[in-house]
Amino acid sequence: MSVRIAPSILSADFCRLGEEINAVVESGADLIHFDVMDGQFVPNLTMGPPVLASIRSVTEVPLDVHLMIDEPERYVEDFANAGADIISFHVEATQHPHRLIHKIKDLGCQAGIALNPSTSQDEIEYLVDELDMVLVMTVNPGFSGQSFIPDMIEKIRNVRAMMGDRDVEVDGGIDNQTARLVSEAGANILVSGSYIYGHTSYMEAIESLRDYTV
Repeated sequence: MSVRIAPSILSADFCRLGEEINAVVESGADLIHFDVMDGQFVPNLTMGPPVLASIRSVTEVPLDVHLMIDEPERYVEDFANAGADIISFHVEATQHPHRLIHKIKDLGCQAGIALNPSTSQDEIEYLVDELDMVLVMTVNPGFSGQSFIPDMIEKIRNVRAMMGDRDVEVDGGIDNQTARLVSEAGANILVSGSYIYGHTSYMEAIESLRDYTV
């Protein structure tokens, strides 16, 4: 499967957000990763639907929304209306994940489930056939710039076996060293924030991630 690169705007310069998004798209980004945190499910607060809508107005690339929030079912319609193409939520965050998957699809978006490092892939075994994507967190969610957790490689392999030819995304500590590890294990969407936005050239950073994949 071809590997796609999804810069996480959590590491972008928010004073120049539109420019930052256009810059990574022009540099070869395939998706834009949009992290949503509520200060409860994870210890941080970030962006909501109005920011997503403003991003939708400046780019046509797919917007990949990762909901790190409690009760995500309360907000998926707002994010879909704001322009999301993919919406992922954490299986622990809702009482009715199966219902939520179908709600997301009914809103015209692809549906994904995210797995924290401590969450086994067994938690989604009964849901896998309904999913468009699984997001494997390779750091504990809540903050950008964390170090990659090597033990997640085996989980990526297991999730790839479950998902067949559907998307397996990874997020956390992805750089030109870890990109090959996760792609060899079966990931085909690589989220990278601080590595891309902290690089002197966004194009070189994105190309280096592709160069180090299989």
